[in-house]
Amino acid sequence: MKIEDTTLPGVKILTPARFGDARGFFSESWNRKRMEEHGIDLDFVQDNHSMSAEVGTIRGLHFQAPPAAQDKLVRCGQGALFDVAVDIRKGSPTYGAWFGIELTAENGRQLLVPKGFLHGFITRAPMTEIIYKCTDYYAPDCDGAVRWDSCGIDWGFDGQPLLSQKDAAAPALAEFDSPFTF
Repeated sequence: MKIEDTTLPGVKILTPARFGDARGFFSESWNRKRMEEHGIDLDFVQDNHSMSAEVGTIRGLHFQAPPAAQDKLVRCGQGALFDVAVDIRKGSPTYGAWFGIELTAENGRQLLVPKGFLHGFITRAPMTEIIYKCTDYYAPDCDGAVRWDSCGIDWGFDGQPLLSQKDAAAPALAEFDSPFTF
């Protein structure tokens, strides 16, 4: 497993080794013991899997507030997406800063998004699947969002994105009172 730091402290790129032949490949996407050796000690309790049919679908920017805040380990199972994390920890020197990376079924990269960061993505291919592990269970009363176009993110998409009603109605970052502190 190759583990890389990003420009945002705590946000990491994990690239598992792949072993392949004419049939395809095998990859170990998570191994608690190996991650603990690298200082990553997380207890994942829920796996999520979603599919977006259209190119230009944005899901996010989402978070789950304490007491049910979630760390997420995100990967692309099919297709391609641009995955983004935004620091929303009050008092953080990188508050409001974002990091984005292409995750594809082919490159096998994963993005570790810690508690205190918004998470979102835009699809780059039709029928794109995102698979992610979470350290806490979904809690609707702790669920929140910030508007996708209020953080200065270069989504690399010129058209009008496809959004849910929730994402379209989310408040802008400038109007948002974060439940997280640095």
